[in-house]
Amino acid sequence: MTAFAALMAFQRETEALAQIAGRLGWDQETVMPEGAAEQRGEEMAAIEGVLHARRTDPRVGDWLDAAEAPDPAGARALELIDRAYRRNAAVPARLASEFARVTSLAQGIWAEARARDDVAHFLPTLEKVVALSREKGQALAAAGFGGGDAYDALLDDYEPEATAESIAAMFDRMRPRLVALREAVLGAANPPAPLTGQFAEARQIGLARDLATAFGYDWSRGRLDLAVHPFSSGSGNDARITTRVVETDPFNCFYSTIHEVGHATYELGIDAAHFLTPLGQGVSMGVHESQSRIYENQLGRSRAFTGWLHGQMHAVFGGLSIGSAEEFYRTVNRVSAGFIRTEADEVHYNLHIMMRFDLERALFGGGLEVADLEDAWNTRFARDFGVAVDRPAHGVLQDVHWSVGLFGYFPTYTLGNVYAGCLHAALRADLSDLDTALGSGDARPATGWLREKVQRHGGLYRPAEVIERACGAAPSEEPLLDYLEAKFRAIYGL
Repeated sequence: MTAFAALMAFQRETEALAQIAGRLGWDQETVMPEGAAEQRGEEMAAIEGVLHARRTDPRVGDWLDAAEAPDPAGARALELIDRAYRRNAAVPARLASEFARVTSLAQGIWAEARARDDVAHFLPTLEKVVALSREKGQALAAAGFGGGDAYDALLDDYEPEATAESIAAMFDRMRPRLVALREAVLGAANPPAPLTGQFAEARQIGLARDLATAFGYDWSRGRLDLAVHPFSSGSGNDARITTRVVETDPFNCFYSTIHEVGHATYELGIDAAHFLTPLGQGVSMGVHESQSRIYENQLGRSRAFTGWLHGQMHAVFGGLSIGSAEEFYRTVNRVSAGFIRTEADEVHYNLHIMMRFDLERALFGGGLEVADLEDAWNTRFARDFGVAVDRPAHGVLQDVHWSVGLFGYFPTYTLGNVYAGCLHAALRADLSDLDTALGSGDARPATGWLREKVQRHGGLYRPAEVIERACGAAPSEEPLLDYLEAKFRAIYGL
């Protein structure tokens, strides 16, 4: 067996074990008994210890030194294994296991605190998570990742080659146009009416399944469950989705489902030859979010698709408070300065991300401590959105990310929106009759285009390269901003 073959066989087993760890996480968030939380933390720590030992096994370094790639895909796989090997070697085994144990427990504590609107219940645990995340970031920075900056070293795990400086510069370019559009829209004379009524959970879930099918979700390799915070999990031939239900707000369920279908379809669309290899998953969270956001927004909130959804909701729920399909389209895209990021309209969404990004950077180098995080959040939210946070579940407790140590993850949501803007422009140029399919509740032509241009490649190309190959130009925020201005000025008659 050549060094390359030996390394890839070893890597395949490591990837399989990582999938098992992911399944434990899915189980914890969906069906695990509440009383099992402490034991699950030990289980997660144990499997992370096994994974860390494999990922830092000296044989991996020896095989990397001796391996010769048989083709470009093999060369890219070696590049990714080498990068992961150096990152994992920089983090002590003790830290990796403790991080897994604490964040596993933290998820349940965060969920309890969120349900009780009790920040104090969560802060001691968040202190531990932040301390471990800082230690991890510092260890990676000392090994040369992130250019020696702890926050950039963490960000690099989700969006390789991105830096906080480059993201901050992009946000600075975006913010003036977003704020100007928001002010114009909120000052419009005839805003769309909200949807009102009661929408039974079982019927919402039934229609959510229809929505997933409309986008080409493969039910033979997936499933839909409920979770406190919607997410998708898995890759290869097992990519699961979750959603949540609010009986007065069916859009929460429907668009969370479509969003997670975007993530799962990306994983299911990767070339089967890459399964259980370093190429067998999305190349970055920014590219991943490009899939979920284009499904949710440019496709799922389009006039054509909402026209079909309007008819489906009439069939499932009976009469709606919104009469015509055109008014329904306006209602689906209604702009309001709400509290919740996952429910935010397209105009406000990136402003939510910018706020979280700034708070994260302050936690990792700007003098902000966990004890002051709620006050910092509330002050910034009032400044950015003009509304005072009314309860912690609508504020600092709303997102799961910090409880599980995902520092550096939030900016990838806006990167995903930017990438989605580029992809949407290219998609529309190639599929001139797309609205005909969307109007009949069939988003599969769009999924087919995205599968060919983006999804099938998995980790074969670098993030920016994936978008440039698909669109014929380097990623830019301009297509997204142009799309937002054209869409919402038309909806609001500006």
